[in-house]
Amino acid sequence: MGRSLRSLFAAFFIIALCSVIAGVFGPGLTGVKAATAGPEEDMKASIKQFTTVYDAVENNFADKVTSDKGIYKGAIPGMLRTLDPHSNFFDPKDFQSLRDEQSGHYYGVGMTVAPRNGKTIVVAPFGGSPAYKAGLRAGDAILEVNDKKTDNLSTTEIADLLKGPRGTHVQVTVAREGADKPLAFDIVRDEIPRYSVEEAFWLRPGVAFMKITAFNENTSQEMEEKLKKLGETNIKGLVLDLRQNPGGLLNEGVAVAGHYLRKGEVVVSHRGRNNPDKPYLSRGSTYGQNYPIVVLVDQFSASAAEIVTGALQDHDRGWVLGETTFGKGLVQTVYPLEDNAGLALTTAHYYTPSGRLIQRDYSNISFLDYYYGKRTDTKNLQDVKSTDSGRTVYGGGGITPDQKYEPPKLNKFQTELIRKFAFFNFSAKWFGARSETKLPKGWEPDAGVLNEFHEYLLKQNIAFIEADWTDNHTWIAQQLKREMYATGFSYEDSQKVAIETDPMVAKAIEALPQARALLDQSKKLIVERLSRDGRP
Repeated sequence: MGRSLRSLFAAFFIIALCSVIAGVFGPGLTGVKAATAGPEEDMKASIKQFTTVYDAVENNFADKVTSDKGIYKGAIPGMLRTLDPHSNFFDPKDFQSLRDEQSGHYYGVGMTVAPRNGKTIVVAPFGGSPAYKAGLRAGDAILEVNDKKTDNLSTTEIADLLKGPRGTHVQVTVAREGADKPLAFDIVRDEIPRYSVEEAFWLRPGVAFMKITAFNENTSQEMEEKLKKLGETNIKGLVLDLRQNPGGLLNEGVAVAGHYLRKGEVVVSHRGRNNPDKPYLSRGSTYGQNYPIVVLVDQFSASAAEIVTGALQDHDRGWVLGETTFGKGLVQTVYPLEDNAGLALTTAHYYTPSGRLIQRDYSNISFLDYYYGKRTDTKNLQDVKSTDSGRTVYGGGGITPDQKYEPPKLNKFQTELIRKFAFFNFSAKWFGARSETKLPKGWEPDAGVLNEFHEYLLKQNIAFIEADWTDNHTWIAQQLKREMYATGFSYEDSQKVAIETDPMVAKAIEALPQARALLDQSKKLIVERLSRDGRP
């Protein structure tokens, strides 16, 4: 094992062990000297024992053991998983990806790729990106990148080849439906912004929709810009979509929630064994308190998304619609390590303004079940709190919605079409047969396109009866429109179509009166409180 890796593991082990023994979570290796002689000796013995075991494995295991596999992928993650599900180690590559995600940009060609049938295909180029401008389309199968064949490369490896310094060229060769021979594209890499506020538009007059997909360094600024562009003074109701949002930076979550709260209100607080109770307060805004909000969440809304949801719910500022959220309320502090690696270590717990714990219990559950197992109602009946107006809320299991909503389940025919990527593949074939890919504004799939899709399904041997086709006619037209907008207009336009036809969004619009009632009650309580305090 190389000296640098030994020193990396030793440094990591010291940080982790000291955090367990003394609860010290400062930058660097502060806290090592604060430990007593006994723990220091135990630590040295543990490091020596690890080195002995690793040397034995390295020298005697049946196959060659690389330091990457043994340390980065094995020993360190294994040790962290004995602490909690969210402490994590990042090798240099993953740590750089984490930094890119938090910064909200990277350098490359700007498209989503995915594995399909043994090949890596373009799912969609981002609107205005180098890939979009060059003419790459959804459905293109990537054959070569800079003359390097992709047959034996994973999708991640191909994505890495597409990234590179701004202004550099990358040659991408693809196979396209309807093309007789492969097509080559010379693309100039550029900065690709990763917008965390993807959508903000009017669902109907006065009712705005905004989707936040993550919380990176630019999220609150993006939100402010989107609201300004819409004209926030014209908003009579807002649907705030936090579904599938895994969270991100705490300060950005505080800033987003704080836009809709009164100045000085608590957004969240965190407490750790050696960390004092630290509240994060709202900065307030000029117009953010003037309209009702319905917040959409699901079981994958986590961390900063739960902070925002919990704050708006506790202050009766938003009506929460959907499923109980993930329940990730552990604070991670990120430590840079040697060799450009990084450590995210849990240092505290998050609590909503009412004092309820966000974190779901993980003490008697496997790592796999914690992330992927079936969820149950995990609210802690011993952790009962109240919102500002006195509504009962529970802690210890994520954020429970005010109104439960589960997306309608797909029927057998719908499931089969989605499973076989029927809409995606048909769209690629449809556009592949045409030199012009642009669709006219307001395009809808007409009877001709629907009949073509019907015939396509028959040729693909997708089993269905005509009753299936008739019963699902509206749904099929919606899915076709969404998929074909990705090529005919842009990926962003296709996402807008998906939102406009989403039954949960329609349910959110129906729930705006409940959100309005909460807002009115909140304002009434504020007036009463000020009156009691003798303030005008």
